[in-house]
Amino acid sequence: MFWFIVILLFLLFLFIMIILTKITVTLDLNHSGDNDHFKIKFRAWYGLIRYTIDIPFVKVDDTGPNLIVKQKQKLGSDSEHNKGKNKEEKVTPDEVMNSLSDVKEITQHIVGLHKIVKRFLKKVKVKKLEWHSQLGIGDAAHTGLLTGAAWAIKGSVIGIISQYMKLLITPVVTITPEFNRLCSKTKLQCIIQFRIGQAMLAGIRFIKYWKGGRPKLKNNPFSFFTN
Repeated sequence: MFWFIVILLFLLFLFIMIILTKITVTLDLNHSGDNDHFKIKFRAWYGLIRYTIDIPFVKVDDTGPNLIVKQKQKLGSDSEHNKGKNKEEKVTPDEVMNSLSDVKEITQHIVGLHKIVKRFLKKVKVKKLEWHSQLGIGDAAHTGLLTGAAWAIKGSVIGIISQYMKLLITPVVTITPEFNRLCSKTKLQCIIQFRIGQAMLAGIRFIKYWKGGRPKLKNNPFSFFTN
């Protein structure tokens, strides 16, 4: 009995330690010609636990302004007896009311899911945010327009981050226009921190929401295709 209590207390202490553990995530993105990389580093317990994910970038086609992407596609085939087939459906007042109810149900579902994500992001602390870019397309006028658009995009992104997360520092953002040459370089480093317990709580809420909060549609959205 004594050892059972000791083991139980140890497991309880370990569980509390895990819940209170802070996870530091470093997002490191670097785009400079062919030397592109995107790394995500996880760190806990002052660096005693580390894990790194290295994500390769999509390569650019040398023969033109195209991206080389491997994509798996699945094509469906239409049967001949369905071609040119006319369909008539009667819409009753009950179906109209059910459709309005379905729209309300889907809207509430999306809003509820957004609340879970927003509640978790409010606990996330942004400890570093640096975003440097060099842009140029060889023409001064077009480069100026591109630089203005880039500033607008960066401002919007930082505004969203400051709205949903705890921004503890002043972001360092620069854009250097290159008027006389073609250039596209970006370096982004962001460090965020949250507790494991907060992530676990958000995960539990997410699972609970999807199990009990699925949209209950009164009308079958695929009835037009199945009839």
